[in-house]
Amino acid sequence: MSVESTLPEIIGGRYRLERSIARGGMAEVWLATDTFLTREVAVKFLKPHMANDPVTAERFRREAVACAGLDHPNIVAVFDCFEHLGQQAVVMQFVDGKSLRDLLDARKRLGPQLTIHIGASIAAGLDAAHRANYVHRDVKPGNILVTPDGRCLLTDFGIAKALSASGDDLTNDNIMMGTAKYLSPELVRGKPLDGRADLYSLGLVLYECLAGRVPFIGETDADTALARLQREPTDLGRLRPSLSPQLVKVIHRLLSRNPADRYATGTETRAALLSAGTGQQDQTTSLTPPSGINASGIIATGIFALDNIEHVSTTPVGGRRRPIVGEPSIIRTATPNMVRKRSTRGHGNRRLLVVIGVVVALCAGVLWQVSSTNRSDNGMSQPSVAPVVVEPVTFTMISTFDPNSKDGHENEAEVGALIDGIPSTKWTTTCYANKNFGAKDFVGIVIQLSRPASGTLGFGIVNAPWRIEVYAAQDVAPPQLAQWGEPVTQSLSMVRQRGEFAITSPANFLLVVLREVGKSNGCSAANPFQGVVSGVTFSEG
Repeated sequence: MSVESTLPEIIGGRYRLERSIARGGMAEVWLATDTFLTREVAVKFLKPHMANDPVTAERFRREAVACAGLDHPNIVAVFDCFEHLGQQAVVMQFVDGKSLRDLLDARKRLGPQLTIHIGASIAAGLDAAHRANYVHRDVKPGNILVTPDGRCLLTDFGIAKALSASGDDLTNDNIMMGTAKYLSPELVRGKPLDGRADLYSLGLVLYECLAGRVPFIGETDADTALARLQREPTDLGRLRPSLSPQLVKVIHRLLSRNPADRYATGTETRAALLSAGTGQQDQTTSLTPPSGINASGIIATGIFALDNIEHVSTTPVGGRRRPIVGEPSIIRTATPNMVRKRSTRGHGNRRLLVVIGVVVALCAGVLWQVSSTNRSDNGMSQPSVAPVVVEPVTFTMISTFDPNSKDGHENEAEVGALIDGIPSTKWTTTCYANKNFGAKDFVGIVIQLSRPASGTLGFGIVNAPWRIEVYAAQDVAPPQLAQWGEPVTQSLSMVRQRGEFAITSPANFLLVVLREVGKSNGCSAANPFQGVVSGVTFSEG
C-alpha cells in the first residue's frame, strides 16, 4: 500500500503527513506535523519495492540508529523510527533549505568565504560523528543541506560505519560504498577507515565549491574512483588564482592520499579553514561548536544569498561583534614567551644603532606632524584614518523569483549563466499562453551585489514587447513582491533592445520583475509567450 493511500490519517500515532517534498531511488520524504509537539518534521519512507531487500532495510534502520545518537547543530536530528503498513519510516528534523548539490548546479562555483563557512560547519558535524565512533562514508554535496539563515547540516547516515562495531557492516571487499566522485583513496582500496576518510571527501566537496568541478572524473564510476590513486588533484590555485594560498593549502592537505598527511580531526580541519578565511595563523586555544548563525544580512526563505555570511562576522551589534557559525572563540593571553628580548651584538653594531636612532627620530617627527594635523578645534587629538580600498562591485548571487508558483523558481538551472560574463548566454522563462504570465502576473530574477552600491543595471531583452520593473533592497531580499516596496525604476519597450536601469540609492539586492513579454520562436502556438534575458551587468556610479 502506498503512503498516499493513508492520507490524511495519523501515522505512528502522532504524525500527520502534509505533502511529499523529496523522492529518491530508495526512499521518499514527506513533510509532516508532529501533533504531540506541534512542530514540522520530515518523515522518510523506504519505498515498498525496497522493503523486501533485507540489506537495504537494515541500512535504512541503521541510519536511524546512527543519527539518533548524534546531537549536533550541524547534523540533521532523528526523532523517531517505526513501521507503517509494511514500510519503514524515520522521523527527522525538517530542514527548510536546499542541498549543496542544488546550489552548485545553479551557481557552479561559490565564493571562498561561503565555502569556508560550509566546510567549517560540516567539519564540526563530522567531528561529533567521529567522536561517537561513526564514519559517514558518503560526504557529498547532496548530503549537505543549507538553510536560508545560513546553517549547514550533514544528513544521510545510511551507509555510516560504526568504528567500534564488530561484525557485518553490510559490505564486502568487492563493494565500494559511497559516491564514486567523493570516495577517499582508502575506501577505494578497501583499507580500514577512520574519520580522515570523511575529511578527504569533505576536501573534494570544497574543491568543487571553489573550482566548479571535482578533481577526478573518469568515463565510468570505477575510472573515477581509481583516478585518485594514480595522480594528485590539479592545483586549485591554478584553476582559481584569486584564492588565498593558505586556503588552497588547506584544501590540498585534506586531499592527501596518505591519511597521515591530512588533518587528524574535524576540529583541526575547522580551525584551519577559519584561519585561512582570516588570513591569520591559527592560535586558537579553545573552540566553540557551531550553534547557528544570526540571520541578519542573510536572504530570506526561498532564495539563497549565502555569500552574505562573510559580512555577518563584522556587523556590530551593541558594540560587540556578531559570531559566525563555525567560528572559533580565540583566547590569547600574554606569556613570557610572547615577549621578545632585545639583543645586542657588541660595540660593532653602534653605527647601526645610530642609523636606527635617526630613523626613529624622523618617524617621530612625522607622527607629531600628523597628530597636530588631526587635532580638532577643541584641541582633542583625533586618530588618523587609513585610506579605505574599495573593491569593485561584483555579483555574488543570482536566483529566479517566482513566489506565485509551487516551488518558487523558474528555470533555476540556467539563471546562473546571466552573470558568467558572456553576453550571449541567456536565461528563459517557460512558455505561457498569456503575455502577462497568466494568473502568476510576473516572473523575476534576484541579484545580489558584493556590497551596497548605486549605479546602472543592464541586460538584454531578446524578444518584445516587454515591460519591466526593478526593485532594490538592503540587508535581506524579501520573499514576497509586496515586501520590496515600490519599484525604483521601470520601463516599457516595443522593440528588442538592451535595457539600462538607474539604481539611485545603494542596494545589496536587486529584483528584476518581468510583467510583460513577447512571443518566442522557441514556444508553441498554444503557449507562445516567453521571457528571454541575456548578459546582466552592473556599473557603479
